[in-house]
Amino acid sequence: MLGTILLIILILLLVGALPAWPHSRAWGYGPTGGIGLLLVILIVLLLLGYI
Repeated sequence: MLGTILLIILILLLVGALPAWPHSRAWGYGPTGGIGLLLVILIVLLLLGYI
């Protein structure tokens, strides 16, 4: 249950970190890449049964 909630929150953060505004286009892949990495780690932990 907790893993599913964390997965949904991280997906929402990933969508929110996309550079959609003019001032955030210069940020590059930093915010999206960091949140994407957390998402991948969470998915691996869910598949291995640690969460």
